[in-house]
Amino acid sequence: MTKRIVVVSAGLSVPSSTKLLADKLGDAVERAVGARGQEVDVQHVELRPLAHALADHLLTGFPTGDLAGALEQVRHADALVVVTPVFSASYSGLFKTFFDVLEPGTLDGKPVVIAATAGTARHSLVLDHALRPLFAYLRAVVVPTGVFAASEDFGASDDGSLDKRVQRAAGELAALLGAGSGAPDPAPQRRSVADEFAAPTPFEQLLREAGGDSVR
Repeated sequence: MTKRIVVVSAGLSVPSSTKLLADKLGDAVERAVGARGQEVDVQHVELRPLAHALADHLLTGFPTGDLAGALEQVRHADALVVVTPVFSASYSGLFKTFFDVLEPGTLDGKPVVIAATAGTARHSLVLDHALRPLFAYLRAVVVPTGVFAASEDFGASDDGSLDKRVQRAAGELAALLGAGSGAPDPAPQRRSVADEFAAPTPFEQLLREAGGDSVR
């Protein structure tokens, strides 16, 4: 079975160091998963073009166009790689908004590599103080190695330590995907908002459930 990996990048500039790191991680994950004999499909979601649609979603409660497609990609992914620039010592608002509008339960048990970029290494604690708690709250399974890249990590003076961190995180993600391939029963699929409108639960049934009566 093909493993679907979605790389979510919240870079704002063009070109973007955040997108560069996302591409490096996506390539490394593809190689690591492939080395285990598994087929892999790596898809990229850039949040910059979705900014207006995300604001509309916050106001209306409904995703449209490319945003709806991006949310479906994440929903059906086997694993995620998420990369954000650092703003005010935390993830960017654009990054947080995307994960705010996911359906509850979308990331339950889903392996995730967390990564961030900033102008200075002083912001590296963002991985453990902001990103890891966020995805723990969303019930994702965050790999042990987070990847932080400061501006100098992309320069000529880079000693290769960034590539080592990228490869280690990719290997950890591949190991989680391999361990999960033999799971006996996948978790039941949660109903999305679209599903609820297409086939709403009868009000009588909701009353019975609220009263503790089992529905047979």
